[in-house]
This record gives sequence, C-alpha cells and structure tokens, in this order.
Amino acid sequence: MPIGLILLSLVPVLAGAARIAELSGGAEITPDNARFFASPLPVVVHILSVTIYALLGAFQFAPSLRRRKPKWHRTAGRILVPAGLAAALSGLWMTLFYALPESDGALLNMMRLVFGSAMLLSIILGVTAVRQRDFPRHGDWMMHGYAIGLGAGTQVLTHLPWFLLFGVPDEFTKAMLMGAGWVINLAVAEWVIRKRRARYGRSRRAPTVSL
Repeated sequence: MPIGLILLSLVPVLAGAARIAELSGGAEITPDNARFFASPLPVVVHILSVTIYALLGAFQFAPSLRRRKPKWHRTAGRILVPAGLAAALSGLWMTLFYALPESDGALLNMMRLVFGSAMLLSIILGVTAVRQRDFPRHGDWMMHGYAIGLGAGTQVLTHLPWFLLFGVPDEFTKAMLMGAGWVINLAVAEWVIRKRRARYGRSRRAPTVSL
C-alpha cells in the first residue's frame, strides 16, 4: 500500500516542486501564476506540507510497520498532524483569498472549501480519538483526512482520459473531474474501513479453544 500511495502522489508532488522552483527562480509572471508571485507564502506552505503529508503519511497505512514499530508510527504522527493541518488551512486560505483562475469557477471553489474543511475536521477528530484511546476511530478519521489530502493524485487520473479524448475541459467539467477525485478517494477509504471493521468483528466472534 505505501508504494501505491507514493506513486499516486508523485505527479502533484513533482508539480509542487516545479512551482517552488518557478517562484524561487524568477520565472516569467503570467496570468496563471501571478497570484502565487503576489503572495508566495501560502502556496509554498501548502506545497511543502502536502509533500510531507502525502509521502510520510503513506507509511502510516502499512499494518506490519505499525505492529513492528509502534514508536515510529507515533513519531511520524506527530509530524503528520501539523503537516496535514497546514495543508488544509493553507488550501482554504488560497481558495478564499487568491484571485480565481479563469479555468475555475464558483462550483469548484465551493468544492475546495467543503473538502478542505472536511480534511481539517477529520484530522482534528482523529487527534481527539487517539487522546481518548479510541484507536479504531483514530485510524478511521486519519484515513478520511489522508484520502482528501491525496485528492490531487487521483484528480490527475480523472483528468487524463478527458484530456486525451476531448481536450481541455470547460469550467463545469473541470469541477466534476476534480470532485470525482475526492469522491473516489473517500469511497476507497470507506471501503477499506468497512472491510477492516468486518475482519475485526469476525476475529472477536471467533471461538476460543481451551487446552
């Protein structure tokens, strides 16, 4: 699972690195990047925090690693929580205060606010659950938050067939393709959670044999 999650996040991570190189290298200012040059701090925070959250977070979903190295899991979590919060908050800030690109629209902006807020809330609820020693609930919320945070990777896959078949999507289609990435990730996360709950329930119901 970690390898698959890292591969899924690879394109947006590389795109983020290219954006930072563009900002630091004094690239030509265009209508597409003018808002980032005008206020670079939020986008730099977003890129760095998302990169940490996506790559390091992938290893949190390896059951064998959690069992063998619980201390590593806890230490990584202390890095991932602030990284995830920074990613969600900076994403919300950019949505609210950056100038809207021509290819975007009110519908896509609304989706970003909804899913960004859901990511923020999921991380907060995950932290609350682990403080209450509710580890299954902690894992569920953290998985939901990570699924939303990894939306950009899946959005590459939802956009690619449309680009190949029809070219650049219009404003409404782009919003639908972006929304599909978040929804697909959340659906997969929910499927994994339900499967894990069912397996845990079966193990608890399994009869014990006394010798």
